[in-house]
Order: sequence, then structure tokens, then C-alpha cells
Amino acid sequence: MGSALRVTLGQHSLAGPGPVNQDFHGAMLPEGSLRTTKGIAIAIADGIGSSRVSQVASAAAVRGFLDDYYATSEAWSVRRSAQRVLGATNAWLHAQTLRSDARFDRDSGYVCTFSALVLKGRDVHLLHVGDARIYRLHPQALEQLTEDHRVHLSSVESYLSRALGAGPNVEIDYRCWEAEVGEVYLLATDGAWTGLDARAVHHALARCGDDLDEAARLLTSNARSGDDRTVQLLRIDELPAADAAQLQSQRQALAIPPALAPRARFEGFTLVRELQVSARSHVHLALDDARGHPVVLKLPSVDLRDDPDYLDRFVLEEWVARRVDSPHVVKAGTIERVRGHLFVAMEYVDGQTLAQWMVDHHRPSLDSVRSIVEQLAKGLQALHGKEMLHQDIRPENVMIDRAGTVKIIDLASTHVAGLADSSRDRRALAIAGTLQYTAPEYFIGQGGSIRSDLFSLAVIVYQMLTRQLPYGLQASRVRSAADAKRLRYVPLRHFRPDLPAWVDAVLQKALHPDPARRQQAVSEFAHDLKAPGPEFLRPRNSPLAERHPVRFWQCATALLGVVTVVLLGLLVAGK
Repeated sequence: MGSALRVTLGQHSLAGPGPVNQDFHGAMLPEGSLRTTKGIAIAIADGIGSSRVSQVASAAAVRGFLDDYYATSEAWSVRRSAQRVLGATNAWLHAQTLRSDARFDRDSGYVCTFSALVLKGRDVHLLHVGDARIYRLHPQALEQLTEDHRVHLSSVESYLSRALGAGPNVEIDYRCWEAEVGEVYLLATDGAWTGLDARAVHHALARCGDDLDEAARLLTSNARSGDDRTVQLLRIDELPAADAAQLQSQRQALAIPPALAPRARFEGFTLVRELQVSARSHVHLALDDARGHPVVLKLPSVDLRDDPDYLDRFVLEEWVARRVDSPHVVKAGTIERVRGHLFVAMEYVDGQTLAQWMVDHHRPSLDSVRSIVEQLAKGLQALHGKEMLHQDIRPENVMIDRAGTVKIIDLASTHVAGLADSSRDRRALAIAGTLQYTAPEYFIGQGGSIRSDLFSLAVIVYQMLTRQLPYGLQASRVRSAADAKRLRYVPLRHFRPDLPAWVDAVLQKALHPDPARRQQAVSEFAHDLKAPGPEFLRPRNSPLAERHPVRFWQCATALLGVVTVVLLGLLVAGK
């Protein structure tokens, strides 16, 4: 028995008579430490025939799984990693349906079946939803390892009872067993497995030898179906030594790092200095010994080492960073070696925080603020496009590098739709961010949305321009819907009368206590700040207190004085 994991893979897809192939398949066969820590993965998906966007769904499901699974923490098991990735993918697909014309027709949405095998160490892990199938080949039979999630109404009418994207949450079948050298597994969509038997598979393997791609092509060509047909073949050629796999399976989680000091060596890094120390984590600047590149290392708090929920949220940050590809969101560090401890490695941004920028720019121009907002909006769009909310947008969590590029950092509070069991998880219910930047809906239990991140962004814009908060500290004291309605926005022009009135109108809309009254997306807010529409440019009948606050208070004081004199006169006359 060797000490490496080796397989032979073959795959082929053949389109039916339709205009597009609604099937999609893919595989990842990484080398080095990634094959040890995450294994080998193959996946197949089939879009529903009644949908014009089903091929988009199947491609997104396979690509998303293969990309995101390998970005998950090494501290997570295969099951946890795969199910969390698929939960997030399902939430994204369902959200695309809700944003399209298909929201009224479940048969026209972003829906697909999904089946995958992950081979890690000496174990095979199966993930499945829908009616594609996974088989294990025997000399005289094909053993079906998956269950068809399809309800048959009659001999000609049926429907999928479970699929990715069909609802806000999805139940994924999971199985795990020990692999054996020489085993052959077959994944097939319904167009390919119809009429398929062990004899046909053995014939294809005998005819094609080690060319499993050709064997898969032969099986799809011979399938008795007019539908799209896709087949994947996986043969296990070599497995790692049993003792190494046992050690791997015994490790439930990576070790909690010890306390570290500058110049300490840790996991192939040399620590330079502390960047931030809090009760939740310790953040260090370090150098990668192999590459010489700076990297930010975030270590969990020793005091919270026994809190599994905290550790789950901690490792989520690096995965979130790997899921998002934007120059305006901090990237995860590149580490190719096997880890022994639990930590998060992130890109080092050489620059200053937005909080420091605000100290250096007491009265910034509207153009300079707009430049920052446009970049922040693009970063938030990248998160929102993956059905994620940052939830802690504040000046300390925004970096501006020496080239002027704005980056969102600290993804520890990010909410990812679909990761929890409850269907309510599509909305972030917990208050995760800093109170003065948190939208009112969080305080009254309504949950957050992309408009909540928009509110936080608008607070920052208001603060950049005025060095004040739009509601003072009132917003953080909201505890009911009635409290939210009593919030009174302080007009921007009280502090910056030099700015156009329409800027105030744009900000007031983005900061409305009712999220439904705000702009629909951060991109719309950024556009309004650059090219305001008619609703912001029309003259506003602002009260005197907004247009001329000094004159208003002068008049109010004078009126109060007159009333006081009159009352005193009446009082004296009455005596």
C-alpha cells in the first residue's frame, strides 16, 4: 500500500436536441498539501428542463462547490465544509430566482440537481440532492448509492421533491464510507443513467482501458435518451497509509495557538509586531518565511477556545475572503503548507484606516468622499452578490492603501445566507456590528438586509462630511418600531451649508429608519451621490430650522422673550 492518494478520472457530456446543454460537471484534483487536507472532489449537476436559466444554475452549483469547498477552513470536516458551501450556493440560486420573472413560477427558476463525491484520506464522502445518480460498480451490478428525490404523480408526470435553488433552504443527503483500491464510481445525470447497466460500463472500461474520458464518451453516446447526458468515472488507484488517515480522522480541530510575541516563529511565519489585541482575537503582522511577503495573522482568543460557535465564526472569515474576488475586499492569504494550529491569514494592506483619513481630512471635498464611496460600494456589491452581508461597516474596518485603493477588511461579522438550519437565516438577526453604525431594524428584531449595509455606509459618508452622526446616539437606543419612527435626522447642511441641498436629500433617503424607504442597493446610492435624479433636485420646502438654523433659534428666542414679558405683565396686573 502506498502513501499517496491517486485516482483516474474520466468525464464527458453530450447535449440533447435542445439549444443548450443543461448539464454541468467538473472536478478538482489538487496536488500537495491541498490534496491531503481537502482531498479530491468531482461534481455533477442537471438543470430542470422547464427553465431557460437552468444551465446557469447547474454551472454555478458545480463551479461554486469546487471553488468554495477548497477555500473552507482545514478545521472543518468534509461534511461541514461541503454542506455549508452547498447551503450558501442554494441561498444564492434561490435569491436569483426571487429577483427574476421566475419568482412566480418554481418551474422556471435557478434550480438544479447536484451530486458530488469527495475522496479524502481513505474515506469517500457523498453529497446529493435531486435525481442525478452515483453508482459503485460491481462485477455483475451497479449499486445505486443515492436516492432519487422525485415524486411520481403518474406514469408520465413527476416532479423533483428536492433540488438546489428550489427554496431558501435545502436538505443535502450525506454518506461516508471507507474506500478500497480498485473501486470504480460512476456519476450520471438522468439522461445518461436511463437504461444503464453494469454490463455496458464494464464493456466501455474494457474497450477503452485507462482512457476513462473515452469510456465516459462511449457511455453517453450509447445512452438511450434524447435528453442531455453526462457521465463521470472515478477509479481509485492508490490510497494513503492507514495510520496516516487514522491520525487525520482523530483530529477534530486544529490546535489553539499559544501566546505569540514579536520575532516568534509560527507555522512558517516570523511575527513582526502586534496590530490589534482584543478580547476576541489577536492580530499580528508577520512575514512568510518561504516568500518574504507580509501577511496579517489573526489568532483566536485563548479565553474562547472552548466556545465552538465562536471558533466556527472565526474560521468563517478566511472562507468569506476566498469566496469574494474584488479589489475592494481584503483577500485571504495564500498558504500551501499544512496547518497545525487554528488561525486566519489575510492580505496585508499597507496604508491607513478610513478613521485615520477622517482625522487627517477635517473638511473633505464632496469629490474625495465620492471616490471613497464608489470603491466601498463596489466591495459591498461583491459581498452582496454572494448573498453575504458585512454587518460591521465602520471607518476602522476600511483601509486606504498607498495607491488610493479602498478595501473593506475584517470579515469576521459577515452573515452568509444559507449556513444555518433555520429558514430565518436568510436575514441576519443578531447585532454583529458597532452600534452607532448599525441600522435600526437590527435593534427591533426585523433582521438585516443589503439595505442595512447601505445604512452603515451612509452613516460613514455623513460622518466623513460632518464629523457627526446623522441621529447622534439616538439610533443605537432604538428598541421598538415606535422608537424608530421617532428618530429625527439632523440635516447635513447644519454642518456643511457649502454642500448642495441634493446631497442632503440623497443621504436622508439612505438613512431612513424604514429600510423599504432607502435606495435598493449600494450601487444606487453611489450613483445618486454622483448623478442625482429629479427627486433629489426638485426644490424642497424645508422648514426654517433646516434652511436657516441660526435665524430660527434667534426668532424662537425672541418670541420666547416676548411671551415671558407678557406673562409677567399679566401676573403683575393680576395682583
